[in-house]
Amino acid sequence: MSGTPARTADAATATEVVCLGESMVTFLPSQPGRLADVPAFSRGIGGAESNVACALAAAGHRAAWVGRVGADGFGDHLVEAIAGYGVDTSGVRRDPSRPTGIYFRTATDRATDVHEVAYYRAGSAASAMSPRTVPHASLPTARVLHLSGITAALSADCLALLHDLTAPRPGRPLISFDVNHRPGLWRGADASPAVLLDLARRSDLVFVGEDEAEEAWGLTGAEAIRAALPEPSVLVVKRGPDGATVFSRTGTGTATETGTGTGTGAGTGTGTGAGAGTGTGTGEETDDITTVPALHVDVVAPVGAGDAFAAGFLSATLRDLPVRDRVRHGHLMAAAVLTVPGDLTAPPARAHADALAALDDEAWGRLRLGPGWTGDDQEVRTT
Repeated sequence: MSGTPARTADAATATEVVCLGESMVTFLPSQPGRLADVPAFSRGIGGAESNVACALAAAGHRAAWVGRVGADGFGDHLVEAIAGYGVDTSGVRRDPSRPTGIYFRTATDRATDVHEVAYYRAGSAASAMSPRTVPHASLPTARVLHLSGITAALSADCLALLHDLTAPRPGRPLISFDVNHRPGLWRGADASPAVLLDLARRSDLVFVGEDEAEEAWGLTGAEAIRAALPEPSVLVVKRGPDGATVFSRTGTGTATETGTGTGTGAGTGTGTGAGAGTGTGTGEETDDITTVPALHVDVVAPVGAGDAFAAGFLSATLRDLPVRDRVRHGHLMAAAVLTVPGDLTAPPARAHADALAALDDEAWGRLRLGPGWTGDDQEVRTT
């Protein structure tokens, strides 16, 4: 199956991406410190799949979010806030007997152990999603269906739903799957690594971090991850400060090499990335391997960067851009979120992002992005 989603006859008006999963109300601290010491919180929204939908809609795509929320004020807020980004929320259902999930977090770095997150999602409305409550036939027709491993961890019914949605069937959209391994959600569930590996192997486009692949599956390095996941047409391995490596199935065996750079990955750290590529595979199908260095970013907060990276990559995929540019748009969308305190922000204008993605390797490696860089009147710095 191709890594580019098929177009429909009414492509000008059809939904491009459906994102399915739990969204929660998030409470952001008014100041740094322990949760026990924070005197007040401001309200926001959070959820991997709805984050992707919001970022895609803000970037000009027709995106829908499908989920379940409680028949409560927090559910009202979620639906209204997500719709405010231009996302179609008509597929969201209200559950009169279960609450909307919420969580609180500290202002410190969630990419390290110096943070606290308190979830109140057990028994949430979203945990009742199942093949019965969310039948695949009820989903909007779209080119892409985006899912994540977080949903699989919410309940046995949610896992059954993801198995149903990733099952082969005529007319199935391109399945995009972000592994999103969250060990805290799988406590007591020894099968979680195998579950996530199985779901990834049933998908067409997979996003996974090197760190989570090692933690969940004991796999070290992008090549080992690809060997364990040969089925997806496109596998995106996020490598933190070393950027991202994409394995894309082709019939040519030609590899792509994409230069060097210095910077932060789609979420954490700083460092140096180097592009490299070699053709692999046997028979008629082989992999093109494309490695794109990360950008140097003045990080404000790392939350939401992985979701933004997925949104940027999907946006460029929907536009049929080359693989290198898909990764670069992922890095740019992640950089927009990395330079603000919350999970969501306005992405750079498409023309602005396209111009940066088209830079030569040397110029790309010299970019340095800080707060406010996405504004039309902002100059992008170089190192």
